[in-house]
Amino acid sequence: MKRVNGWYLFVLNAYWIGLSFMWNSLHVTILPAVLLKYVPDTQKNTWLGLLTFFGLIIAMLVQPVSGAVSDHWRSKLGRRRPLMWFGTAGDLFFLLLMGFIGGLPALFIGYIGLQTTSNIAHGPAQGLLPDEVPAEKLGLASGIKTALDMAGIVLSSLLMGFLISSSDPNPRLAVTVIIALLVVFGLITLVFTKESPSIGEGRNHLQLGRVIKETFNFKVVGDKHYWLLILSRFLYLVGIYGFQSFAQYFIRDKFPEQDPIMFTQFVMGTFVVVLIIFSLLAGTLSDRYGRKKLQILSSIIGGIGAILLIFAKTPAQLLIYGGFMGIGLGIFLSVNWAIANDMVPKDNAAKYMGLTNIATAGSAAIARLEGPMTDALNNAAPGQWWGWTALFAVSALLMLLSAGALLRVPETRKA
Repeated sequence: MKRVNGWYLFVLNAYWIGLSFMWNSLHVTILPAVLLKYVPDTQKNTWLGLLTFFGLIIAMLVQPVSGAVSDHWRSKLGRRRPLMWFGTAGDLFFLLLMGFIGGLPALFIGYIGLQTTSNIAHGPAQGLLPDEVPAEKLGLASGIKTALDMAGIVLSSLLMGFLISSSDPNPRLAVTVIIALLVVFGLITLVFTKESPSIGEGRNHLQLGRVIKETFNFKVVGDKHYWLLILSRFLYLVGIYGFQSFAQYFIRDKFPEQDPIMFTQFVMGTFVVVLIIFSLLAGTLSDRYGRKKLQILSSIIGGIGAILLIFAKTPAQLLIYGGFMGIGLGIFLSVNWAIANDMVPKDNAAKYMGLTNIATAGSAAIARLEGPMTDALNNAAPGQWWGWTALFAVSALLMLLSAGALLRVPETRKA
């Protein structure tokens, strides 16, 4: 195992800045704004939910398969980076399609294609940390990954309000900036990672059908603790994505005096700044004191934040209550990722880390199905906003259930 310093931990994780900037910009700002040009206002949550649901189902399937393929890839560039290069190139094509062609069909095809190519790169990228970082620094490395993920979201929150307008949501400028940042931060990881050549390792010939079968073939008993970890991650993130996915529409409905794009970016930016601070603290503390207690604490804090959001009446209250969810999510993401890195077998690291996407993309997909529920309840009693009350109540319940699932997972911190 290589000796790693702060610069190399940044190199291994820089790619996540570009990816998180891209997906946060699309999911929180661009897609909700652009869709309103093509769909009725009373059905906005339904359309947004269903479009992103199908894309995220593709992500859930593609990412672990791509990670498993990279576990056995033979190349002078190493195991991970060849598929990362290929996927990133595909991202650029589909971003151009979404941003510059126009119309609902181009938006749909571009989004589905982007989910496919991005997750071809995403799966192998998740194998870089367990490949390159020694066990005693995985908590720190996971905290840095989470912080850089969130840095991409902060950049999105700072910039997107100036790159696309709620009155005329033309996505060209916003997509151009997404492409630029994806290229810059992607190249840092792709060029400077010191991945060892994998020639002579693994299989001579990859059979995709066999890889797919092996990827989703698990010893349920032997892997039961890892599956419980995945369940815990799934439950927590459904609760979070319910808020994130429909935040712009929530603000349009409950705070009509605010510019929906600008205020959404401000709310999410504040949320993420809090998240970054606590993810860095939690990553380091979990290396010293253990991981389980911190993740359970994150469920309690996040659940309190979700309940408080039901009663938010002013912009200041929305920021404060959202901050509670940011604290909980920052702790959760850092610690949960460290537990996953502790538990994966090193010879199949990307395959197992890719399976966390069953929880990540799967939870994001399921949360999108709350869109039709939210529209139905809001339309049942106009002005009462029963849909938003139900969404946040479900979020709080799921976060507490996440803590319950984790109780049966053993502590993983290495001595």
